[in-house]
Amino acid sequence: MDDAKRETDVEVNGTSASGPLGDIDAPTTEETTDTVAIDESLMEEASALIDDARTYAEAEIAFQKTRAALAGRLVGVSLGLVIVALILLHIAFLALAVGLVMALEPLVTIWGAIAIVFGGLMGLVGLLGWMAMTRAQKLGGLFSTSEADGDG
Repeated sequence: MDDAKRETDVEVNGTSASGPLGDIDAPTTEETTDTVAIDESLMEEASALIDDARTYAEAEIAFQKTRAALAGRLVGVSLGLVIVALILLHIAFLALAVGLVMALEPLVTIWGAIAIVFGGLMGLVGLLGWMAMTRAQKLGGLFSTSEADGDG
């Protein structure tokens, strides 16, 4: 029901008639200003909350950008260090090969020492390549379907 239909108090020329609901006074000016003040304070609080959320989002985005930049620099430096380490490892293996040739030269001729070191290194390369190939086949088997294997 609508409040206007239930209320029977009528104010005419400054006098009010009382109905079945009893004496109902109209809100005073102070009550109206309090309601408006509450509404304004709620709007101010909501506005402040939105501003705080925006500030938080901007700060979070700035933090993530800074963290990504720092991570990028660290990855770059780490990659550079790994490259230098691989170069040094390559030089160390070259030195080992030259040292083996020099050590074997008095026992066999220089050509024999080179052939022994070269053959040994090629055998090691072949072994490592075969081990990598078998592991790659196992990895391929993990991702193949049973229908492709003929089990289906």
